[in-house]
Amino acid sequence: MIRSISLLIALTSAAVAAGPTVTSAAKTKPSNAWRDYPTRLVENLPDYKPTTDGALSTYGGIKSNQQTATGFFHAVKTGNRWWLIDPEGWPFIHVGVVAVAPPGNKSAPPEGWAEATTNLLHANGFNGAGAWSNTDSLRASKHPVVFTMIWNFMSAYGSKRGGMYQQAGHMGYPKDCIFVFDPQFATFCDEYAKRLAATKDDPWLLGHFSDNELPFYIKTLDNFLSLPADEPGRKAVDQWLADRQAKHPGDTSITDEKRQEFLGFVTDRYLKITSAAIRKYDPNHLCLGPRFTGQSLKSKSLFEAAGRHLDVIAVNYYNAWSPDPEQTANWVKWSGKPFIVTEWYAKGMDSGFKNTTGAGFVVKTQADRGRFYQNYTIGLLETRGCVGWHWFKYRDNDPNAKGADPSNLDSNKGIVNLNLEPYPPLMQAMSELNHQVYSLADYFDHR
Repeated sequence: MIRSISLLIALTSAAVAAGPTVTSAAKTKPSNAWRDYPTRLVENLPDYKPTTDGALSTYGGIKSNQQTATGFFHAVKTGNRWWLIDPEGWPFIHVGVVAVAPPGNKSAPPEGWAEATTNLLHANGFNGAGAWSNTDSLRASKHPVVFTMIWNFMSAYGSKRGGMYQQAGHMGYPKDCIFVFDPQFATFCDEYAKRLAATKDDPWLLGHFSDNELPFYIKTLDNFLSLPADEPGRKAVDQWLADRQAKHPGDTSITDEKRQEFLGFVTDRYLKITSAAIRKYDPNHLCLGPRFTGQSLKSKSLFEAAGRHLDVIAVNYYNAWSPDPEQTANWVKWSGKPFIVTEWYAKGMDSGFKNTTGAGFVVKTQADRGRFYQNYTIGLLETRGCVGWHWFKYRDNDPNAKGADPSNLDSNKGIVNLNLEPYPPLMQAMSELNHQVYSLADYFDHR
C-alpha cells in the first residue's frame, strides 16, 4: 500500500493534458441516459496562468495578508471574500477528504498507514480531513492535517429515547420530527458535550459538526402536526400556531409561509441548544452545524437561524454539476456567514463497481471524476463565500461491509480503492487544482 501511494505521489507532478473548453458526460443513476455538462478546467480559465501557490503556513494557509492570530481557526471577511484564518493568522481554505480511515476504521490502523496517508494528502494539495476520519492516528502523524470532529447530539439522544431507524445517508426519526422540544434534550446535550473538552486546546482542530443531515424539511410543520397529542413536539407546534394566530387573528390555514417560519423556529431551537453546549466545553473551535442538505438548502429561514448560532455553515451539496451562483450567494446573504461543502463526489464506471448507491453523479472514467472535481471547486472558489470543501470520500465502498449505511454500498466514491491504491487520473486533476487554490481565489477576486 505504501509503495502504491509513493508511486502516485511521483505521478501527480504531471499536469492534466491541455485542451479546449470541454463537456463531460454524466448521469444521476447508472440506468439513466448520459448527458453532457459544460466543464471548466484550470487550463481553460480565461486569462488565468496556471501557477503554484506561494509559501504556505504550518497549517496550509497562504502567507499573504496576515490577519489576527488567535491560536485557533476562525472566520473573517476581507474585501468581498470570506476566509478561514489559521492559528498563525494566515488566510486558509480547508481542502479535505471525508472518512480518512483504514478499512473498518480501526482504532489501531496498520503500521505506517497514517504517515503514508498524510503524505498522500499533502502531496496532492489536501490540507484536511472531514467527518468520520481516524483523527487520533492522523493527528499523531509527523505531518498532520487540519481535522474536524462529527458528533451526534440529536441522534445519540434519539437512540437513548427510542424510535430511531437507519435511512440512506443518515438516521431517521418518527414522522421525520427531531426531538428538539423534549424537556430532557438540553440536559442531555450538556452532558454529551463534556467529551469535547478533550481537544479544546488542539490548534489542528478546525471545528465541530453537531449531527449529520437532520430532517429539516419544508413540511416540517405538517410532520409535527401529525405527532400524537401527548408528544412534546406536538405540544410545541400547537403552542407555536396559537401564538402566531394571536398576532394574526383568523389566519388558521397552513401555508408555505408558515412552513418556512416553523422550519426556522425548529432550526433555531436545535442550534441554540447544541451550539451553547459545544461552546461551553470548547470555546476555541468553530461550530459548523449538522451538515444541512436537500430541501433545507433552499430555506431562507433555516439559513437565518444558522447565521445566529454557527461560525461556518456546513452543507452537503449534491445534484449540482456546478454550484448554483444564486443559491450559494443566498446562503451567505441570508446567514451573514460563510459556508463549507462537506460532501460531494462522482463515481466512475471504469472502477468495476455498480455505482447504484449514493447521491453523487456517475461518470465514465477516473479522468472524468477529476474534471468534475476541478469544475465544481472552480465554481466554489468563484462564490467568494466558500471557505472549503470535503470530497466524499477517502476509500471506495466495501461491498462486503456488514451494517453499512444503505447509501454506502458498492460504489466508487474514494480517492483510493479497497486496497488503498489511489486513482492516478483522478488524483492528478485534484492535485493540479489543489496546489493553486489561493492563486485561483485571487484570480476570481480580481475579475
